[in-house]
Amino acid sequence: MMIDLRQMRYFAALAETLHFGRAAERLHISQPPLTRQIAALERELGVRLLERNSRRAKLTHAGQRFLEEARLAIAAFDQACRNAQLAERGELGALAIGFMMHAAHTVLPRLTRQFMTDYPQVRVELREMIPDLLPDAVLTGRFDAAVTFDPGAIRGLSTHQIFEEKLCLAVPSGHSFAALPSIRAEQLAGEPLIATPPDVAPTLRDAILRFFHSGGIAPTIRLEAQLQQTIVSLVAEELGVALVPTSMSRLGLPGVVFLPLEAAPTVAHVIAWRDGNLNPTLRPFLVAAGLQKSCRPCGNSA
Repeated sequence: MMIDLRQMRYFAALAETLHFGRAAERLHISQPPLTRQIAALERELGVRLLERNSRRAKLTHAGQRFLEEARLAIAAFDQACRNAQLAERGELGALAIGFMMHAAHTVLPRLTRQFMTDYPQVRVELREMIPDLLPDAVLTGRFDAAVTFDPGAIRGLSTHQIFEEKLCLAVPSGHSFAALPSIRAEQLAGEPLIATPPDVAPTLRDAILRFFHSGGIAPTIRLEAQLQQTIVSLVAEELGVALVPTSMSRLGLPGVVFLPLEAAPTVAHVIAWRDGNLNPTLRPFLVAAGLQKSCRPCGNSA
């Protein structure tokens, strides 16, 4: 059966006006082509869709049923066209974002809210991971992008800095440091330290070591734990002190005091994505994250 969408549109216009002249005017065509197309449609279907007289038309029972189905088909086709255009512009589809826990307390909520407000038809998947796993997850296609500590130069991975935060000192509330306004590096000599392992968050571990070295001392590492929330919980149990990103103070865990560090080291948060990622929803997300529209994911841009 050879019925095209144009014939269905012509029939719908005629069914709504029940007048060949007015339907032709609405369709911006002359009346003879409209008449021919309706006749061709009836021949192809093998049914009579309209009862005609010299001035008006009336839908048959078959015509009324065909009109209902034709409207659905036209609407579905029009929606398919719009969806294809939206998908091409990155305004429709799915986007998978990996993130480290720190991002959940800093830039990720705001960025996600802005993107989902601007692109409500994009389904966003968020998945938390420890920082050292995120670059590989992006490179292998598990995520379209990730918010993590700056991993440094990695072949095939582009980055853009979106946030920078200072480290602070977490101490038990009963610690002698708890009442001090700030802490210098040399004051931490001999203090038992709870820290992130270097293979989990090398950027964070390096920042911690730099701070100790700035005071001419080496850290006394007592415990290592992957998750910052775990580290802060261990501090609350008076097992040591810890240098953590300032955002960890928002956890609100009892028994812990967060103190500013003099000449505090900083850690950068970046958004990382794989060069050559063809997901059209990625580009609007990168723009929402602060990249200029002219930027291209073709090299390390941090």
